[in-house]
Amino acid sequence: MNNYIAFPEISPFAISFGGVGLRWYSLAYLFGIIGAWFMAQKIAKSSKSRLTKEMIDDYIVWGTAGIILGGRLGYILFYNLDYYLENPAYILQLWKGGMSFHGGLLGVILSFWLFAKSRGLTFFEIADVFALTAPIGLFFGRIANFINDELWGRVDYDFKYAVLFPKGGGVPRHPSQLYEAVLEGLLLFIILNLLWRLDWVKLRRAFVSGVFLIGYGSFRMIVENFREPDYNLGFIFGDSITMGQLLSLPMVLLGLGICYWSVKVYNKNG
Repeated sequence: MNNYIAFPEISPFAISFGGVGLRWYSLAYLFGIIGAWFMAQKIAKSSKSRLTKEMIDDYIVWGTAGIILGGRLGYILFYNLDYYLENPAYILQLWKGGMSFHGGLLGVILSFWLFAKSRGLTFFEIADVFALTAPIGLFFGRIANFINDELWGRVDYDFKYAVLFPKGGGVPRHPSQLYEAVLEGLLLFIILNLLWRLDWVKLRRAFVSGVFLIGYGSFRMIVENFREPDYNLGFIFGDSITMGQLLSLPMVLLGLGICYWSVKVYNKNG
C-alpha cells in the first residue's frame, strides 16, 4: 500500500487578521518583481548596457503593469472567458488566483516595446536583461500555486510521492506546481545565467531571450503531461494536448527563430 504525502497545513495567508491579510500568492509576485529589479540593475551594470539604474527603476512599474494586466486578461481570454462574461465582478478578484503566464508574457513584451521606444533603446536591450531574471518570479509563483492548493497534477495511484491535495478530490496527484518551480524557475535560471557568463553569448543580442522562450516553452510542455488539464477546457486535441502545450509551442518556435537570427546577425556583422 502506498503512503501518499499529505498536503502540508499551510495557510494561504502569510499574515492574517480575522480572515483578511497578506497572501503568499501576493508575496510571490512581490518577491519575483523585487528580485528581478535588483538583479537587472546588477546585470546592466556589469554588462555595460545602455540601461541605467534609473531606467530600470522606471521600467519596473511598466513591467509590473504588463504582468498583472496581461496575466489576468490572458487567463480570462485563454482559459475561462464564458465564466467571466457571466461574472464580470470576479475579474478584479486577483487574490483568488487566475493568472496566465502566456498572457503575462504578452503584457511584458508590450511593455518592453513601449518602454524601449520611449527611451531610445532597442527591444532586446531590455528583453535580454529581464529574460535572465524572469525565472525568479516563475519559481515563487509556482510555489504559491502549491500553497494555494491549485493547478495540481494528474491522478497517479502508482506514484509514491503523490500528494493528497485537499481540493484535489482526496486522490493522489502529482505535485506538478513543484515540478514547474524546479524546471521553469530554478533550472531555467541556472541555464540562462550560466550562458550569460560566456562572452560568446553576451556579444549576440537577443540570444538569451530566445533561449528563455525555448526553455520555458519546452519545460511547460513537459510538465503539462503531469498537470491536470483546466477543468473547463479539458484536452484541446485528443486525450493528450492541453491549452498550456498549445500556447507553449509557438514560444519554442519563436525562440528558435530568435536564436538563429541572433547568431546569423552576429556572424554577418562580426
